[in-house]
Amino acid sequence: MVRVSVVCCLKLLLLLALGGVTMHVPDAGVLAPLRLDGYLSFHDVAAAARDFGNRCSLLPAAVLHPGSVADVAAAVRRVFQLGERSPLTVAARGHGHSLLGQSQTAGGIVVRMESLGGGARMRVHAGGAGADAPAYVDAPGGALWINVLHETLKHGLAPKSWTDYLHLTVGGTLSNAGVSGQAFRQGPQVSNVNQLEIVTGRGDVVTCSPEENSDLFYGALGGLGQFGIITRARIALEPAPKMVRWIRVLYSDFASFTEDQEALISAERTFDYIEGFVIINRTGILNNWRTSFKPQDPVQASHFQSDGKVLYCLEMTKNFDPDEADIMEQEVGVLLSRLRYIQSTLFHTDVTYLEFLDRVHSSELKLRAQGLWEVPHPWLNLLIPRSTIHRFATEVFGNILKDSNNGPILLYPVNRSK
Repeated sequence: MVRVSVVCCLKLLLLLALGGVTMHVPDAGVLAPLRLDGYLSFHDVAAAARDFGNRCSLLPAAVLHPGSVADVAAAVRRVFQLGERSPLTVAARGHGHSLLGQSQTAGGIVVRMESLGGGARMRVHAGGAGADAPAYVDAPGGALWINVLHETLKHGLAPKSWTDYLHLTVGGTLSNAGVSGQAFRQGPQVSNVNQLEIVTGRGDVVTCSPEENSDLFYGALGGLGQFGIITRARIALEPAPKMVRWIRVLYSDFASFTEDQEALISAERTFDYIEGFVIINRTGILNNWRTSFKPQDPVQASHFQSDGKVLYCLEMTKNFDPDEADIMEQEVGVLLSRLRYIQSTLFHTDVTYLEFLDRVHSSELKLRAQGLWEVPHPWLNLLIPRSTIHRFATEVFGNILKDSNNGPILLYPVNRSK
């Protein structure tokens, strides 16, 4: 148990005075009654005033490193008891991947949720025979998805739906949606949760599910943290494949590209992951692919020119186990034969399931090494109905954007029913 001392609060006041920062600082008596298994810190507030978006900075008064869910509840409850007139607020921070300060709070308390992400708190239930005993993992809200994957793979299992980037917290993505190339079949991550533990705005710890406290359950999933802080999630699992055939092809015609995407996500037998992205006036795109992929026809691929063109990449995977590689090859061949991509642009590679799911992290490491990660990241997500996607593409890709060198333009085909 740790009691916040008056000395710590006075240190914070002195630090702010010397630094010339103007902000609300809670009185020592406000925080002193908190008895914690973890601790409050004041030296790392600057780090908590940054996020992935890197477009705003809100300096908190303190950072809570919770040692238990009870610590999170105690902090929220104390702020609630202060009433609406108090300027003190609380913000949950996972891996700090918010885009415009959502994981920050000016003069408030930032809860560092990764402190609750220890592997000892993660439990995998391998399930049993039949649908009455499905497999699941109970994961802390502060656990990173990459660590959830490592833990579940020990049992030959994995969550069904992912984000493209796994170094995010469970509670963070479940408070948004969690969309990647599996969403057309499995739905987003929020559609694959059986139960949640939530600290509500009053500081109560509540368990909820589709059957118990269902309003809170569905409100919190994708609720942007406005209905409570997710401190634990029970996530559905499925058998994990060992290998992935990873495929990329290019289109020059947007209509053919989207029609093929729509056909693939509507088919009963199809790829396991379907995504896409836009390439605008990018030089030597296929040469860049050669570092990770091999061309189906190297000679034709070497003659392809991407300069000055708007191209659309369809990215797909097929999961397989090594002893069934021949079956996978046949299935992939049949699926590709139905598509209208530029034949010379077919590239593929075989990687482990873990390597594919964690693919963005390798790019992150390269960008960090070049000093290009800690930069502003404006980001916009849109859900566009099929009926207007062609008009959208004509106006945006044809008239507004002149190149895509400053960031990715991703196109996820999803089924409304999921």
